[in-house]
Amino acid sequence: MTATPLSAAPDATAGRMPALYIGHGAPPLLDDPVWSGQLRALAASLPRPKAILVVSAHWESAPLMLSASGPGTDLVYDFGGFAERYYRMTYRTPDASALADRVAAMMPSAEPVHHHPTRGLDHGAWVPLTIMYPEADIPVLQMSLPTHDPDRLLALGARLRELRDEGVLVMGSGFLTHGLPFLREFRIDAAAPGWSQDFDHWAAEALTRGDVAELASYRSRAPGMPYAHPTVEHYTPLFVALGAATDPAAPGDQVIDGYWMGLSKRSVVLA
Repeated sequence: MTATPLSAAPDATAGRMPALYIGHGAPPLLDDPVWSGQLRALAASLPRPKAILVVSAHWESAPLMLSASGPGTDLVYDFGGFAERYYRMTYRTPDASALADRVAAMMPSAEPVHHHPTRGLDHGAWVPLTIMYPEADIPVLQMSLPTHDPDRLLALGARLRELRDEGVLVMGSGFLTHGLPFLREFRIDAAAPGWSQDFDHWAAEALTRGDVAELASYRSRAPGMPYAHPTVEHYTPLFVALGAATDPAAPGDQVIDGYWMGLSKRSVVLA
């Protein structure tokens, strides 16, 4: 199948969109003025995207899957124990079918892509996007996380790279540390445990150097493991974003840092 580029949009800004890796938080992020302000400032600093493709920690599935792409895609309320109002929220985005077709056509014939007709946007997508683009007037598509192998995810990101020239924001959504079972305080301003600080500082230094090999060796080399990531789905979307970067080894702009409930919310813009 030939991958037909997306047509230009009247409001699309000329030039290449960046790729992002962001921490997405839980629904209470929507009420946190500090982190919400940081995400709004991040969105304001970027060219306006024509469409957004999200690879979220909360959709692990192989073979590769794409979410429902029609207008007004439903939300997935994939969390528990929060206030009832979070389960009534909506984020009704425009039709993303053109992006879904484009992404599917970019994948190798040996790697089938499944269009999931009922799979909505999970909170790894809609929580940060509700803050960054509150008008819900940009098409949004989710892609599943088909593996945790850094090399395969880098290759996946590289296939998506040319979307950035077509006004598409490629976004890996996770949390740079995510050791929920090892947290002892559940306050937004809770002190970061040592394992969270250690992993965060290690990743920040590797990102500053553009050391992709070091980042990919996190299981054996990163301090704070396995507490920082007892499961790794919140870390590995980073490699999709790195793969989509013009040069994965070029240092990204670490636009957000600090901690939320003791977890690192470090987020990176990649040129």
